[in-house]
Amino acid sequence: MLAGAAALAGTATALSAGSPAAASRADGHRSKAVVFRNVRPFGAKTPVDLTVVDGRITDGRAPKGAEVIDCGGRVALPSLVDAHIHPDKTTWGGDWVSRKPASGIADYVAQDVELFKSQKRPVGERAYGLMAHAVTRGTRAMRAHVDVAPAYDLAGVEGVNAARERLKHALDVQIVAFPQHGVIRTPGTAELLEEAARSGSVDLVGGIDPISFDNAMDEQLDLVFDLADRHGVGVDIHLHDRDEKGTEVLRAIIDRTRALSLRGKVTVSHVFCLPYLSDSELGKMAADLGEQDISLTTVAPNESLVLPIAKLREHGVRVGLGSDGVRDAWSPFGNADMLHRTHILGWVTDVRLDDELAECYRVGAHGGADVMGLDHADLKPGAPADFILVRGEGVQQVLVDMPQRDMVVHGGRVVARNGELA
Repeated sequence: MLAGAAALAGTATALSAGSPAAASRADGHRSKAVVFRNVRPFGAKTPVDLTVVDGRITDGRAPKGAEVIDCGGRVALPSLVDAHIHPDKTTWGGDWVSRKPASGIADYVAQDVELFKSQKRPVGERAYGLMAHAVTRGTRAMRAHVDVAPAYDLAGVEGVNAARERLKHALDVQIVAFPQHGVIRTPGTAELLEEAARSGSVDLVGGIDPISFDNAMDEQLDLVFDLADRHGVGVDIHLHDRDEKGTEVLRAIIDRTRALSLRGKVTVSHVFCLPYLSDSELGKMAADLGEQDISLTTVAPNESLVLPIAKLREHGVRVGLGSDGVRDAWSPFGNADMLHRTHILGWVTDVRLDDELAECYRVGAHGGADVMGLDHADLKPGAPADFILVRGEGVQQVLVDMPQRDMVVHGGRVVARNGELA
């Protein structure tokens, strides 16, 4: 196993397969068993068989009659998790859109509405295309931020829910009702957030820059946290401020999480203020975030705005990686390929060493799983059978070269081959 891969995987186990055994459980349920033959977990020198029963990797013997898939000595790596993406906004798979100049969030928001009105394909179709593409690139789960505003009503939530249903065999999805237009500054948004939370169609409610954009920190946060408390959903708030406005909001989020006993149910996205703190200030903030189990997400936009992941993890803060917007009104860039995003994380943080490259992959694979409350797909016995199969040497080389995902497995089922849905 290559250096660094052991830290990512824990202890890899050679798993046996092919021997007769009972094919039914005591409850009479017939197990679904698959043997992935000739696999090299994390680039191990000696191929093994990965045995999957009912969607989980096992170190037991495969039931008689198990399906066998020869993997040709390919490297198996954990599938990746996109902890922050906006699939409702995308133009993926459609005609080219020329973007116009924008000087701030208000301009982008206006252009979002123009783009939404100009699209011939409904949200559900566009979102499905992007989310399906993400599956073919090895994404096992995503947290989808979906615009909720009077300009759209709940069309985005309905569309992404439809796409989630179509892909439920291949992708785990959490939906955030995201007030991109502001909670307070745009009348009618609060009522739509309430409707979305009450209906059960979303898993979390969001917020955006309570001071610098909404100009009503206490009012926005009180409303969002009250919805979460009353309806049993989580919170995921966009925070772009790079100065004391950002730290003031972060402190207010910590206080409300503590007051409402929402520990473990709150996420803050982007959090551009953290990289600008001194080491002592960062340590104190990280300790408070860790105490309340408030998770964070980054999209690694550049060296100065990527979160200090290692320092945060020292205090038990869960940090996930995400794609953000993909070919929308905000930017022509993006591809929903989380292997590419882990590559970008390594690039902007200027990593060189094998252990550092393996840590980037860990963030892409397991950081987002931690944020979403999912088990690690670490190829250990008992883990979800969510992995990719690629030609390569090991995790470091795969992260750098980004080879084609020859096969994508979700819950023990092959859901994509050679870049196409199976």
